[in-house]
Amino acid sequence: MMTWPLVVTKEMEKRKEQFRHDPDRALIGSGGYTAEDEAIIHDAAVALALGKNVLLKGPTGSGKTRLAETLSALFGQPMHSINCSVDLDAEALLGFKTIVHRSGQAVIDYVPGPVIQAMTKGHLLYIDEINMAKPETLPILNSVLDYRRRLTNPLTGEVVQAKPTFGVIAAINEGYIGTVPLNEALKNRFVVIDVPYVQGATLKSVLLAQTTLTDETLINRFVSLSADLLTQVRNGQIAEEAASVRALLDACDLAAHMPPLRAIERSIVDKLDDERERAAVRNIAETWFDE
Repeated sequence: MMTWPLVVTKEMEKRKEQFRHDPDRALIGSGGYTAEDEAIIHDAAVALALGKNVLLKGPTGSGKTRLAETLSALFGQPMHSINCSVDLDAEALLGFKTIVHRSGQAVIDYVPGPVIQAMTKGHLLYIDEINMAKPETLPILNSVLDYRRRLTNPLTGEVVQAKPTFGVIAAINEGYIGTVPLNEALKNRFVVIDVPYVQGATLKSVLLAQTTLTDETLINRFVSLSADLLTQVRNGQIAEEAASVRALLDACDLAAHMPPLRAIERSIVDKLDDERERAAVRNIAETWFDE
């Protein structure tokens, strides 16, 4: 059982009570993140409780989104999400105007986006793959992420001040195709938490808890497969996504109903574009599993 500083415990209890009957309770995360190093969850929760923005940095499939969901669950706090891409624009962040019909008349109405909703409701905001967004899109968030905690909405002209419980969690995959380095001014607004792949006994407990595979011998082999794939990732022989925990969870679920090698083919190998990498993963898998 993790021990929390008193200030964090009080903040968790306060927010759980505050959002107990929130209309957006469905947005509260389900939890489930497990780490070999408990300091990952501990430090991220402390930072959030103190009003800091948290940046989760790690390889694809290492559990960053699951960690964000776990933080939402710990605080009992609804979390709005943004999935970044090169097409992300101000409307995706702040909302948009649309025509609605009221009393038989067409009027222009404003629909708030996830940033505005999280700020005005005092919820959490999760920005996934923040370094996939175009650099010119993100500066609009600078005043939201610093001590001011407010912005002037360009769509309405309204000055929006965030409620005290508002918090921001962002995630980045460094070195991933399509990403750009985070602007230093933006990065300096975050406390950075490194999120590595889970391994060994911790990974085994995750596979047992989060998949339908119950054969412990097979689970152990999948853990060993993961370790070998990670070694090849570190050596630059295969892409990070080949060692994704998310893909491994899929493989275990499928392996409960089909031969493990075929499950690995569907969940891991077929996602890779490079034939050399595909062959490497197959060779590693065949050392642990029979046809």
